[in-house]
Amino acid sequence: MTYVGQQVPDVEASDPTRATFKDVVAAYVGLTKPRVMELLLLTTVPVMFIAEKGIPDLGLVIATVLGGMCSAGSASVFNCVYDRDIDEQMRRTRRRALPRHIVTPTAALVFGGVLAVLSTVILAVWVNWLSAALAVTANAFYVFVYTMLLKRRTTQNIVWGGLAGGFPAMIGWTAVTGSLDWAPFILLMVVFFWTPPHTWALALRYREDYANVDVPMLPVVKPARSVGRQIVVYTWVTVATSLLLWPAVDTGWFYPAVAVILGAVFIVQAHRLYARAKTSEDLSVLQPMQLFHSSNLYLALLFVAVALDPLF
Repeated sequence: MTYVGQQVPDVEASDPTRATFKDVVAAYVGLTKPRVMELLLLTTVPVMFIAEKGIPDLGLVIATVLGGMCSAGSASVFNCVYDRDIDEQMRRTRRRALPRHIVTPTAALVFGGVLAVLSTVILAVWVNWLSAALAVTANAFYVFVYTMLLKRRTTQNIVWGGLAGGFPAMIGWTAVTGSLDWAPFILLMVVFFWTPPHTWALALRYREDYANVDVPMLPVVKPARSVGRQIVVYTWVTVATSLLLWPAVDTGWFYPAVAVILGAVFIVQAHRLYARAKTSEDLSVLQPMQLFHSSNLYLALLFVAVALDPLF
């Protein structure tokens, strides 16, 4: 999945010795992409509620959250190391720690490795081995399949990369039940289908950046009209998939009602972007960040509804 990453304080890239201890700490935190981590955890904890059919054990939630944070942070760090060459050239990412030489690639790799080990240990010892295995799989898929294999080679990069973003829902379910079922798979697919419209909206805003570094995001190789059409299709499929949770786990009235309302707003926003894209390629007309922020809110509130439904 793609979000605007956390920035670190402005320290001269040519003189990393000027970085203070606070700068270095902020740089390491920034490597984990906290905003990405927040949204991934938002798709973990609510699933624990619906798996428990009520309020899950607090200790289990804490262990799952800590393990998930370490796993997501590790994947982001490895992504930053591999993409440091293009991050240095893109406006959105050039102030990250590696392009500005506040942290060395070797130190970042060690940091990412430590986080990966911590994640596995925490989940295996205090949650269960299935959750730990899923976290390792998600980490490996994001790093090796999305970052290293797909991102710089195909317009379908973010489509398949979205699978990694759906794994937290699986981990939240298995943390409580110790097994897999249709419900977490449906929520994984919600994130999978949600990721392209969310990311393509951001890529429309920064398409020149992606073009300059030869990353073939869909908005780089296709006109805005084609991108808008694809966004509409994936948005409709996302909303339809979200409604499958209702019969799969026999939710109450709250979740489907919220899912329909949120879905309607999301679909309207997607169609508005498409309508603008049919007449102009200009960013001031397209306003893709409206859909980007709306998609964030859609996913967040949808998973809040997942958590609240068992409580009604």
